Amino acid sequence: MPTRAELFDAYALADRAQPRVRMNFVESADGAVSLGGRSGPLGGATDRSVMQVLRAMADVVVVGAGTVRAEGYGGLRVEGEDARWRVAAGLDAQPPLAIASGGLQLDPDDDVFTRAVRRPVIVTTDAAYRRRGGLFESAADVLACGEAETIDLPAMLTAFADRGWTQVLCEGGPHLFGALLEADLVDEVCVTIAPRFVGGDAGRIVRGASEADRRFALAGVVTDDEGFVLLRYARTPA
Repeated sequence: MPTRAELFDAYALADRAQPRVRMNFVESADGAVSLGGRSGPLGGATDRSVMQVLRAMADVVVVGAGTVRAEGYGGLRVEGEDARWRVAAGLDAQPPLAIASGGLQLDPDDDVFTRAVRRPVIVTTDAAYRRRGGLFESAADVLACGEAETIDLPAMLTAFADRGWTQVLCEGGPHLFGALLEADLVDEVCVTIAPRFVGGDAGRIVRGASEADRRFALAGVVTDDEGFVLLRYARTPA
């Protein structure tokens, strides 16, 4: 199994001053993004370690509201040596969690708010903010990004940058990944291939993006004793 130090080396960021949107997903060998409706059962020990390493490196972790509900997100936390690594790198010990919710159909009593170790952020539309934003004053900071029915993703990244958050880790779901791809905002994709063949009707890691030849180059490969293959792709220059 790769060590923690080896994983930090494998996923190291060459330049934190360069803004970056990094995706992280797990899928089965036949392309299923979930098993029993959740992605968690597809993962293994190394995959979970990589998730923690990527969170440790991130300025902010963003996830869609549907994934928060499906995966049962509680309070996001990095532990022990990862928190110490962040402090040594000049970061806060805990990365903030940003929840993308176009309709703001969340509840301030959800675990993702009540169990948070750092005040979360909600990203929503201007209309949803006017309609429901006040409900979350005690639970989260709410960022209004976009007059349309969907979140203005470039505006979201600008709002993050205004807070000093240039290294963005997105953990899905597939619709948010698709929207970021469609907007040409994805710089790097980290995907774990699990040694499982799932079948069924599970979707792919990308949903909603138009068909296009978006070129990425292989930037790294990690394997482990359980048969997982962890791939790192970087967008190629246009």
